[in-house]
Amino acid sequence: MSKKKKKGNSSINQVLTQMVLDIFEQNGNTPLNHKQVSAKLNVRDPDARDVIFDVLKDEAFKGVLKEISPGKFQLLELKTFVEGKVDLTNDGSAFIVTDDPSETDIFVAPRKLRNALNGDRVKVYVYAISKGKRQEGEVIEILQRNKMEFTGIVKLSERFAFFIPDDRKMMHDIFIPISDLNGAKNGIKAVAEITDWPAGAKNPIGRIKHVLGNQGENDTEMNAILAEYGFPLSFPAEVEKDAEEIPAEISADEIAKRKDFRKTLTITIDPFDAKDFDDAISYKKLDNGNYEVGVHIADVSHYIIPDSALDKEAYERGTSVYLVDRVIPMLPERLSNGLCSLRPKEDKLCFAAVFEMDADANIIEQWFGKTVIHSDRRFTYEEVQDVIETKTGDYVEEIEQLNALAYKLRDRKFKNGAISFETTEVKFKLDETGKPTGVYVKERKDAHKLIEDFMLLANKKVAEYISKMGKGKHKYTFVYRAHDSPKPDALANFAQFAARFGYKINTKSDKETAKSLNFLMEDVEGKKEQNVLTHLAIRSMAKAIYTTKTSSHYGLAFDHYTHFTSPIRRYPDVMVHRILFHYLNGGQSVNGEHYEELCKHSSQMEKKAADAERSSVKYKQAEYLKDQVGNVFTGIISGVTEWGMYVEIIENKCEGMIRLRDISDDFYTLDEKNYAIIGQRKKKIYQLGDEVSIRVKTVDLTKKQIDFSLVTN
Repeated sequence: MSKKKKKGNSSINQVLTQMVLDIFEQNGNTPLNHKQVSAKLNVRDPDARDVIFDVLKDEAFKGVLKEISPGKFQLLELKTFVEGKVDLTNDGSAFIVTDDPSETDIFVAPRKLRNALNGDRVKVYVYAISKGKRQEGEVIEILQRNKMEFTGIVKLSERFAFFIPDDRKMMHDIFIPISDLNGAKNGIKAVAEITDWPAGAKNPIGRIKHVLGNQGENDTEMNAILAEYGFPLSFPAEVEKDAEEIPAEISADEIAKRKDFRKTLTITIDPFDAKDFDDAISYKKLDNGNYEVGVHIADVSHYIIPDSALDKEAYERGTSVYLVDRVIPMLPERLSNGLCSLRPKEDKLCFAAVFEMDADANIIEQWFGKTVIHSDRRFTYEEVQDVIETKTGDYVEEIEQLNALAYKLRDRKFKNGAISFETTEVKFKLDETGKPTGVYVKERKDAHKLIEDFMLLANKKVAEYISKMGKGKHKYTFVYRAHDSPKPDALANFAQFAARFGYKINTKSDKETAKSLNFLMEDVEGKKEQNVLTHLAIRSMAKAIYTTKTSSHYGLAFDHYTHFTSPIRRYPDVMVHRILFHYLNGGQSVNGEHYEELCKHSSQMEKKAADAERSSVKYKQAEYLKDQVGNVFTGIISGVTEWGMYVEIIENKCEGMIRLRDISDDFYTLDEKNYAIIGQRKKKIYQLGDEVSIRVKTVDLTKKQIDFSLVTN
């Protein structure tokens, strides 16, 4: 082996370097010479020992080792290797984000990524830091691929094909052998799977897994979004078979095990286009003047056996996905729209939280357990709202009383420090082909809030009930929905920005912060800055997650909170039902580590679903503006970055970007602290929340990208 040969094979060199540095780590960083290192590696060949000496010299030159005396070396830092996740940048370089949030991200140049892709978990060899320089390193091992499947376009030639991924952070086209095209034609949109990436090859090799269809067709693009975020396009045959084999009839034995609410007034209230109804409200006025309100939730856990094919599929999906034009259910249709759906005039199995309440909505008694119901009426939100406003219609007295109780629950929640974020939800009017013909904002009225407040009550009370089980280290394991308080610096930045619009945010305590945020949300309602300030306030908050740790929910001001009310569309609710039923029947605490892993997966799938939903909205926004290139609109600056500013059109809520390079009257740079871009010569400022006039410049449906140009007077 010679030095020349060593330098000619970078992969062997990397492995050898790692082995050498591992010796220092394993020996507590004892100073060693090349012969001692060779001996510990069982290397006796003189040429090989020379190569090891070269490695020691090279690493000393890089600053990883130091030569403390002639021929003797020692690590500058013991922590030479770290693990983390690849966060790819637009230029092909990356930052490795480690598990420890206090550690600095490690920069990796493109040539040192070693075929690592965005989101991959990798092991990185970290160079010693020279004073004033950023921490840099190189990938030495890919521990876990983030994803191996991509959506994109097939490009065909006579002897081979390439697949061009849609994902802008996938920097490599995928080579597809002709034999692995799976019927895909040139220019078709498809899903490709990487099958191999030979050492030294620039491009990975793959196969076409699914043909999605022609670019621009609604079904093709929606299915591409699902595939891009890892959601399957159909249920496996085994899962469908599991669902079909579940008996539809409810046995007398099963009814005998449950509290029977079939003679108690029970209603469902859902969107007009809902297909599955997973919650119902029962109502009864008691002889003592109090009210019995039952929150009955579809008993999904009765039908899904743990570790069955059906259960595993529901866990993997984690959640239903709501795209602009469709719902991709977590459970097969036989369950989601059939057996578990609380359809009117049918006996249904439920898991319930039943409350005796006085006229001030104080809880006098509570009960949790399995029920059987028979819904008397299926209401839409619009129908209930009409009953509330006109004081006429079916069950008017009962609905009015439920609404009055909901108001009391809501007032108490806000007095205790809950935050009211009323974001505007944009909906599209679609034609028969799925093309958007109009945009409207979905309103949230009392009917929506009535249901929400009783669902919040059930979630809160179930969580409180379990949190009191056990003591100290022996607290019972449960699945909670946790929401941390915001980081002080993020909140301070938001308060500073809100002050520019004349809104004062008091950050002295969590309660004062919540109080002033609620005043702000009331004040901005209907104003042009509502969306910008609401989104910025939400962005300053921590993200809610699922966890077994008993932590509070900051946004709702609840000490304990869970998700109990939507098991048809959320897997954590299925877990909650199972654990609660286990404890109600005297079971001991379940395995905390196991459920914490399930919680982490559920949180990840929730984020993926939200990203997929946002992606479908972006696509429809681009599609809606495709025919309006050249038109002028008034918009609000909704975001600023170093390369441009995002603008949301007031009229239709569509968002696009004005690129800084396209603003020709000055050279603009980002002022991150003040959410603004500033002209360097004329000092003109464009700030978040400012109203601007824009022209639709270009629309790229493939990238779901809308570009605006600034219209100046």
